Amino acid sequence: MDYNIIIQNVNFKNKGGESARFIPCVFVMKVVLAYSGGLDTSICIKWLEETYNAEVITLTLDIGQERSDLRFIEEKAKNIGAVKTYSINAKEEFVRDYINPSIKANALYEGKYPLSTAIGRPLISKWLVKIAEKENADAVAHGSTGKGNDQVRFELAIRSLNPGLKIIAPARQWNLNRETAKIYAKKHKIPIGSSSQYSIDENLWGRSIEAGSLEDLMSEPSDEVYSWTVSPENALDRAEFIELEFDEGIPVRLNGKKMNEVRLIQKLNQLGGKHGIGRIDMVEDRLIGIKSREIYECPAATIIIEAHRDIERLTLTREENLFKELIDSKWAQLVYFGQWYEPLKRDLDSFINESQHMVSGSVRLRLYKGLASVTGRESPNSLYDMGLAAYDMKDVFNHKLAEGFIRLWGLPSEIAGRRKKGK
Repeated sequence: MDYNIIIQNVNFKNKGGESARFIPCVFVMKVVLAYSGGLDTSICIKWLEETYNAEVITLTLDIGQERSDLRFIEEKAKNIGAVKTYSINAKEEFVRDYINPSIKANALYEGKYPLSTAIGRPLISKWLVKIAEKENADAVAHGSTGKGNDQVRFELAIRSLNPGLKIIAPARQWNLNRETAKIYAKKHKIPIGSSSQYSIDENLWGRSIEAGSLEDLMSEPSDEVYSWTVSPENALDRAEFIELEFDEGIPVRLNGKKMNEVRLIQKLNQLGGKHGIGRIDMVEDRLIGIKSREIYECPAATIIIEAHRDIERLTLTREENLFKELIDSKWAQLVYFGQWYEPLKRDLDSFINESQHMVSGSVRLRLYKGLASVTGRESPNSLYDMGLAAYDMKDVFNHKLAEGFIRLWGLPSEIAGRRKKGK
C-alpha cells in the first residue's frame, strides 16, 4: 500500500436515483519513531507528518546515555508535533539481556570494538515493535542513514519480530545530510541545540564518535572528541588496584562489595575514565562494505572483558578456551552485522552459556595510564595445580614422562622428515 494521502472516490445512488457527490477520504498513518531528541530524529517528526500525513508517536529508551533527561525529550517531541510519547528506563534490561551476553562472549568486533552501539539497537527495535503493536501503528521509523550499520540492525530486528510492520527511514529516503537538516529545522522552527561536527552515540556500555575531522585518517583526535576519559598522559600518576568478582561469567562484586550491575558498570566507567582506559581508535569494516574510522570510549567494557577472559583461562580447559575464541569472534561478527535474531546466534549462545558454569572467581587489575593489567586471579574452579606448575621442591610433575610424550606427539612429523630424506 502507498501510505501517502489516499483519496477514495465513492460513487453511489441516493433514494431518488441521482448520483451522489464524491466523498474524499484521507488516510492518516500512525508511526512509532525511535527518538533520541537530537537534530536528525527531531526533524523526522515533522517530515513524517508532511510526507505521510502521519500521527507520530515517539519512543525514547534510557539505556545509560549521559544527560538523558527523558521529560525534556518528551516535551521537545510534543512541541515539534508528536501526538504521543513513550519514555522507558531500560538500563536493567539492557544489562541483563544484552551486555551480559556480550561479556560472556568476550565480544570485540575485529578484536577491538566492544559492540556498545550494536547491542543497543536490537533492544530499541524490540520496544519499537512492542509500542507499535500496542498502539496499532502502521509503521515504525528510525533516523539511520543509508550507509551506516544501524539501519541494518534496526530493520533486521524489526522484521524478525513483526514482519508485517512497514519500516520508514527518512534520512535514507531524503538523502539527508547535516546542512539540509539544519535548513529544514530552521524552516520549521525545530530547536537545533548545540552543533557538533561529530556523530555521537552513547549508552552504558560505551560511547562512539565518527565523522567530522576524524574522516582524515592521519588526524589525531582532539580532546573535544572525548568525554568519558582523560588522555593517558594526563591520567593519575599513581596506579589504582581493583578486584572484580565473577559468578558464572557475570561481574557481581567490585572490591568485595556486591552491587547492582548497572551501578557496577557506571562505577567502572568512572574509574577507568580517570585512568585513561578504554580509548579505541580504529578503522573498521562496516557491514555495507566500506571502511570507516571510529573512535570509541569504553572504560567499563575494556576492564570487564579483560578480566573475564583471564578468569576463563583459569577455569576452562585448553580445548574449551581455544574453541571459544572462534565462537566469540563469530558471535561478535553476527551482532555487529545486525543478526541478533539469527538462529546461529542462538546456537552460539547455548554453547557460550554452557561454558560459563565454571567461570567464577576474582581478578585483580592494575589501572594505570590507559592500561588495565591483570595482576592476580583466583577461583574455586581453578584448573591451576601448584604441584604441577612449580619448579622448586614442591614440583610433583614426573619429568621422565615428557620424553615418551614428545616422541609420540612428534611422530607424524618425524615420519615425514624421514620420507623427505629418502630413508
